[in-house]
Amino acid sequence: MTSLRKSASKSVVLFSASILVSAAHAFAQTPAEKPQEKPAPASPEKTAEPANPAQFELLETKYRFETNGDSRKEVHALVKINSELGVRQFARLNFDYNRSFQSVEIPQVHIAHANGGTADILASAITDAANPAVEKFPAYQDVRVKSVRILGLQPGDSLEYRVITATKNSPIAPDFWLSHSFDRSGVVEAEDFILDLPASVPVRINPQTPADPMEKSGEGDSARGVLRWHRVQKPDSPVAQEDADGRADIALSTLNDLGQLADRLSKVLYPRETPGAPIRSKADEFFQENKDPNRRLRAIYDFVSKRIATVDLPLGSTGFHARHPEEILQSGYATQEDKATLFAALARAITVEPYLYFTFPEGDEAAASLPARFDHILVGVILQRGVITALDPALEVAPFGVISAKLRGRAAFCATEMNVPGSLVVELLPILPKELPFPASQRVETVSTLSAAGILSSKVKYALRGDNELLLRVTFHQTPPEKQKEIAQYLALSDGFRGKVTRVKTSDPYDTEKPFEVEYELTQEKFVDWSKKPVRIPALLPLPGLPEVPKKSAVAGKIELGPPLDVELSGTLRLPPGTTAQAPPGTSVKRDYATFASQYSSKLNVLRFSRHLNFVAPELSSDRAVDLNAFLHAVQSDQALLFELDKPASVPAPK
Repeated sequence: MTSLRKSASKSVVLFSASILVSAAHAFAQTPAEKPQEKPAPASPEKTAEPANPAQFELLETKYRFETNGDSRKEVHALVKINSELGVRQFARLNFDYNRSFQSVEIPQVHIAHANGGTADILASAITDAANPAVEKFPAYQDVRVKSVRILGLQPGDSLEYRVITATKNSPIAPDFWLSHSFDRSGVVEAEDFILDLPASVPVRINPQTPADPMEKSGEGDSARGVLRWHRVQKPDSPVAQEDADGRADIALSTLNDLGQLADRLSKVLYPRETPGAPIRSKADEFFQENKDPNRRLRAIYDFVSKRIATVDLPLGSTGFHARHPEEILQSGYATQEDKATLFAALARAITVEPYLYFTFPEGDEAAASLPARFDHILVGVILQRGVITALDPALEVAPFGVISAKLRGRAAFCATEMNVPGSLVVELLPILPKELPFPASQRVETVSTLSAAGILSSKVKYALRGDNELLLRVTFHQTPPEKQKEIAQYLALSDGFRGKVTRVKTSDPYDTEKPFEVEYELTQEKFVDWSKKPVRIPALLPLPGLPEVPKKSAVAGKIELGPPLDVELSGTLRLPPGTTAQAPPGTSVKRDYATFASQYSSKLNVLRFSRHLNFVAPELSSDRAVDLNAFLHAVQSDQALLFELDKPASVPAPK
């Protein structure tokens, strides 16, 4: 597990996420039925494989916004299907919307077959159902998916469709906003974007993707402007490499002033009214259970995060409209916005004023005024004057004060009403806390046995605190029990353990007061080949993850080491009776920013090994690069040390 540090951490994030995404995708996608026609005979000349399973030959998007906040979006697409994978990708088209203020029409779905035939998809192929995430949550049944199943597609066909989404009387009307970025992957060959809106609304445009001159019409309050973009990227030419630096190519909002935006969002999300009886009653429970105000806040956080189920909808799916706190409390479930609303209501009932933070893409401060770019909501509380603790109740199993590593130290948008009596005035763009609320640590213990036939059996136990703890708590919490063995398998691979995981168990993800524990057992056939002389094996420990080696050209600034982290690894390996082993020497390296020590021993037929790596500083000045390289080299050299085994004659040779 220690290899999760720095770059190695990406592997486990990707592995874990891939299982969850793949499992969800399997239920969401319905494969297209096989066409009855015989496929065309293959050309005798070998042709180049298409770059993409499907290619958008044209993607045209038109937006029209009205001064009252209503809007109309029309998408026209022409797609060339290049392979069977493309057939599967377009076997069903899904369009999300909220029927309380939106409607979706699909006036055209047309197939032009490669053999010359055509087909139009009938209205009977279109379905309208609740978003799968809200099927069990009646309060959010307005969040829908309109789908069209497309049968008969095959490689070489062209698919053309139009979809119209109309918005009327949205919760944030008359205000509106939009964010759009052009495709840079090469999947879209030609992209047209047309924006028709009141002339008074300012539009931010990336200089790398300029629009045609604005077409103006009308005067005064009825004045309008039309902006057009046309971009072409041939599928056989190099992919465009424009760097948007994480910014949207086109961004607009009627609330460009941060103060106005904060006031607008606080009105729809922040409970202002006097708490009703259910909220007061629940708050009284926290008063009676805890005399310490901070413990009361912890109790409220635990209740909202663990006892109120999170409905997994993207931020803004309900138009930033929050349900009434009493309704949320009674239902026992909530979106991330509604969880923040309920927490705020309960906190105010015990005379604590919380803050609501919206996060947005890193490095794009312009997105702070653009709710279309918001991706998550956090709650902030003051435990001591001047120090704000950020909370994430939507994750359900995040320890108090722990937020995702990708959010820590980043700017966020504070959408809470300013100048609340008795509270501090919080900046509109505060920096989220950089530190964890407790020291980060990883404890890993392995107990292994090597049979006379060369089969390795191991039990690996992790006890984690910190970023990797949060990652695995959330992953195992969100993964069905029948899939958890696969998570453990990828975890083992990421830490350098080969073999098949046969069993896995974890501690209760909701028990956030203690380190999260994961334990699995694995078996590896043919771990050693006794016929080879000599037999050498490594210490059966995870490989400690290390910061990236700084480049020689990095002469200015800081070298990032990551959050302080204390890693303790220990293990034993029982060899077949009579087998002897020679242990390598240990290593000890000490610096002011990190220490490393290892010990290896062999007694009778039992090997023992341990490694202790402790990073105490999050960064170094660039002039320490040579010293850091020497430290990392010493740790890496230790990881390459091997035990040398000598089997007795009584050990049978493998068959």
